[in-house]
Amino acid sequence: MQSDYNSTRNSKTGYSTISDPYVNELDQLWLSYAGITDTLIKGGRQRIKLDDDRFIGNVGWRQLEQTYDSALITNKSIHNLAINVGYIGNVKTFTSTNANINAPILNVNYKLGDYGNLIGYGYWLGYTQQANYANSNQTYGLRLTNYQKPGDTLKVSDNYGLLYTAEWSIQSDYQNSPQTYTVNRYNLMGGFTAHIFSFQGAMEQLDGVGQNKTFITPLGTNHAFQGWADQFLVTPKDGIRDIFGTLTTTIDKGDVALTGVYHAFYDDTGNVHYGDEWDFMATKKFGKHYTLLAKYAYYSADHYSTDTQKIWVQGNINF
Repeated sequence: MQSDYNSTRNSKTGYSTISDPYVNELDQLWLSYAGITDTLIKGGRQRIKLDDDRFIGNVGWRQLEQTYDSALITNKSIHNLAINVGYIGNVKTFTSTNANINAPILNVNYKLGDYGNLIGYGYWLGYTQQANYANSNQTYGLRLTNYQKPGDTLKVSDNYGLLYTAEWSIQSDYQNSPQTYTVNRYNLMGGFTAHIFSFQGAMEQLDGVGQNKTFITPLGTNHAFQGWADQFLVTPKDGIRDIFGTLTTTIDKGDVALTGVYHAFYDDTGNVHYGDEWDFMATKKFGKHYTLLAKYAYYSADHYSTDTQKIWVQGNINF
């Protein structure tokens, strides 16, 4: 077994960080009740994934998932409307630690026919352990998008379609937060699909006005955002503006998917260039149950962090 890395729990801080400690844990154990029409009530340790996982996700990329000791109610009794309301009392992190929290959550998703979804949300994250006080925040936002999973598009014709997202969020201190602050997040994307190709041009900005006064997403699947080299899992004190383009395609009758992404990173004013990044990924399906993934990231530093390269190979078996 390979052990010369810093898992964040093995005290090997002289090595590169790979946040996958060698432990076993119970990821999920929950009970659900569906006896009320168009309503699902679920309680226990469970996976929660809302929208694109930016604010609440399972960090499924890691060896251990991030799961939640929580209660979640999903109601779909109104046509085209899904309401998720819940409470999280503990976070079982992907490093197999516990983060105690008092966190009511609300996510309301209205489907606008073929034009996408209009989503409003509120998340109140009140961490109760001093080591995590800086992660306490309250966030409110609106999101309009027609892209929540591959294949979603506004069709122009049989072979062409449009993609778009417009999102704004505001975040401020909450409960035990050590600072008083208010910051914003902007998330814009436009793109198109043509035959087997998809292109997206996007900008995501997380504002920052000082140490512990930045827009953060401590419960999100943050590896999926702002570059796979993971240089910006924690928002810099001066914020971050990520301008990026994504090109995807499929070959071999759809069994092979290829993705390339270019990022240009700045502070939230656009005046300080943090660095650039190239990301590439290939996935191959073998029959119904097996998938192989290869992934590469190269971050070229300018005024933030250092040059970084990362390579992953992953195999999945699903039944």
